[in-house]
Amino acid sequence: MMSKRDYYEVLGLSKGASKDEIKKAYRKLSKQYHPDINKEEGADVKFKEIAEAYEVLSDEQKRARYDQFGHEDPSAGFGGGGFSGGGFGGFEDIFSSFFGGGGRRQDPNAPRKGNDLPFHMDIDFIDAVFGKETEVEIPREENCETCNGTGAKPGTSPQNCSHCGGAGEINQTVETPFGRMVNRRTCPSCRGAGKIIVDKCTTCRGAGKVTKRKKIKVNIPAGVDDGQQLRVVGQGEAGINGGPPGDLYIVFRVLDHEYFERDGDDIYYELKLTFPQASLGDEIEVPTVHGKVKLKIPAGTQSGAQFRIKDKGVKNVHGYGQGHQYVVVKVVTPTKLTEKQKQLLREFAEISGDIPEEHGSSLLDKIKRKIKGE
Repeated sequence: MMSKRDYYEVLGLSKGASKDEIKKAYRKLSKQYHPDINKEEGADVKFKEIAEAYEVLSDEQKRARYDQFGHEDPSAGFGGGGFSGGGFGGFEDIFSSFFGGGGRRQDPNAPRKGNDLPFHMDIDFIDAVFGKETEVEIPREENCETCNGTGAKPGTSPQNCSHCGGAGEINQTVETPFGRMVNRRTCPSCRGAGKIIVDKCTTCRGAGKVTKRKKIKVNIPAGVDDGQQLRVVGQGEAGINGGPPGDLYIVFRVLDHEYFERDGDDIYYELKLTFPQASLGDEIEVPTVHGKVKLKIPAGTQSGAQFRIKDKGVKNVHGYGQGHQYVVVKVVTPTKLTEKQKQLLREFAEISGDIPEEHGSSLLDKIKRKIKGE
């Protein structure tokens, strides 16, 4: 089985392409490879590939998941549950505006799922490591309680649009170099709703929905990393015409820690050592997210050396093992020394055969030390 091509490559775009660039690329390529126009072998396959790429990249949530996971289908419930691959629903309007008909007619009064809702959430570094049950307050659109989501004043009902007969669309036949084509357009009178509200609800002003803030419980999974997202089923915006609600996608932003840094499932900690500790060795306590552990520093440890503390990192969010903690050594040079300390360092340098020229020493100081045999 052939592997799928990168969606950006399919549309001839870079990863940072804007929404307008994605739409323009899709319009151009879909016209070029539409089976009704292009009779070359394989045009229909390319056309479906182009439509599939556009379906993902034109949707903010699907594009974010694709940028993170590629063509892989992440585990259900975390990471968004993968990309939809069936049909190419949602593109009929674009197809028909070029080629006339082709797609299935959508009943504007049929129940439809509500919009998915993105929500960015800042979480503490430690909460991201171990997980946490918390509560968030989100703004979202819900059905108006006054009119039960109809948008009409209580005691009245929306009426079928007389312009489109309740279809929500109107057809226009045009002559083209390729023959007669029927363009399907959104009805300008009802804007695709298929119904007209004569007496509007005073609470929602005919929208059928109102924005409210709702508190929901969220289980932050242990091991979640910065930029990853959690799908909360049924907590998006209210459905249309009695359809099910959309989903809530929580995108996590993990706050920096005072001294821990994270790289995937591994944690890094900078350990500052004095020159004697690094030279002679030592045994010290090192903090980890799981508590303090003892670490032996061998004699002669150099600045930049790393020590691994096994299984003291982050538990993988998908259950693939446990990360480690890496202790990175930084040998600290003292900035203020007593005269006694300086003298001992000079003796050490002399024994080592490496006597430095001290900055800031006057010629008189050097002569005095020479006389004293220093």
